[in-house]
Amino acid sequence: MQTQLADFIRDTPAGREAEAILRKCVHCGFCTATCPTYQLLGDELDGPRGRIYLIKQMVEGETASAKTRLHLDRCLTCRACETTCPSGVQYGRLLDIGRELAVKKAPRSGLDALTRSVLKHFLPRPWLFKPTLKLGQWARPLLPAALRAKVPPPRAAGAWPAPTRARRMLVLAGCVQPALQPDINAAAARVLDRAGISLLTAAKAGCCGALPFHLDDIEAAKKDARRNIDAWWPLLEDGVEAIVMTASGCGVQVRDYAHLLQDDRRYALKAARVALATRDIGETVAAEGERLLPLLDAAAAAQPRTRLAFHAPCTLQHGQKIRGVVEALLTAAGFELTPVADAHLCCGSAGTYSVLQPQIAMRLRDNKLAALSAGRPQRIASANIGCITHLQSGTALPVRHWIELLDERLSQ
Repeated sequence: MQTQLADFIRDTPAGREAEAILRKCVHCGFCTATCPTYQLLGDELDGPRGRIYLIKQMVEGETASAKTRLHLDRCLTCRACETTCPSGVQYGRLLDIGRELAVKKAPRSGLDALTRSVLKHFLPRPWLFKPTLKLGQWARPLLPAALRAKVPPPRAAGAWPAPTRARRMLVLAGCVQPALQPDINAAAARVLDRAGISLLTAAKAGCCGALPFHLDDIEAAKKDARRNIDAWWPLLEDGVEAIVMTASGCGVQVRDYAHLLQDDRRYALKAARVALATRDIGETVAAEGERLLPLLDAAAAAQPRTRLAFHAPCTLQHGQKIRGVVEALLTAAGFELTPVADAHLCCGSAGTYSVLQPQIAMRLRDNKLAALSAGRPQRIASANIGCITHLQSGTALPVRHWIELLDERLSQ
């Protein structure tokens, strides 16, 4: 796609990146076939190709309006289009550039700006989020059904093994996950302990930066990245093998630190090392197959098979390109995976999307739950806290992180 950059962006890193990405696009439209919002809304501007044209217009100097911003906001950033694209267009990065431009050209106001500000300052701060959630859990029986569905009942984390193993890895606690489901990281620690690995946390690490990044605050996302790098660096220097992500959404963000901080002379090299050291919990467990697979085989032989539907989050299958790894582990543990139609499509969670675009998010959630439930599973599993809570709000079937299910099998 030929592009004539406007003067304001021509000689900037964002301009050069946008031009390189745009030149790869050949207008084929294959991306629209796998775009969840295009399938629902049927508007070319609510599909990747249409949004690419909107971004092209902005970098060429044309004005943007609230309507331009709306079409970009409706994108889930699921990146299914990247998986489909035969030309390797990095649509996600182009969208980041486009959204930043759209907000500069057509600033947010009113309720939209207020809602994003509240989410940006509230969710990444556990000292605010956790007590508010506890209050909601206490009042849960009194809440309206729609609100009650969004407030999960409290869960205990269970025991976290003492850090006595010679091999060590870090895990990111995250911002909302410790309050919503503290058992996820504890289960990961117990599973890895069986493989001879102690899972540690760094006290000063916090939000991965994905929340502010997708809420128009790139500088806050960079600040989060630098804080996490500073928290992890001494431990990496001391021999910690990897940084494990139990939320696939955080995994995508941390793996992108090298790109996010590429122009930061103080942090660029450290960010690149952190990105390379980052692993999804699925990759981590699979790599320890020599120790864990015999245990999983024994657990599978000793327990009845459970029908399970697995939802692969977009951040796992499209963002990190990890496919089939978790499914193989669940099968080895004796779960019978049920078929899921259109498994490539987003569930509608997408970080804060379900709050900012609730109508689209609910339709996508219901479509996903219909596909997950078609095989009559006894449980649903996923790999990202946002997807888990979003799906659970629409079904009576238990929705769990897959690492919890593995831990349960190995503990019985």
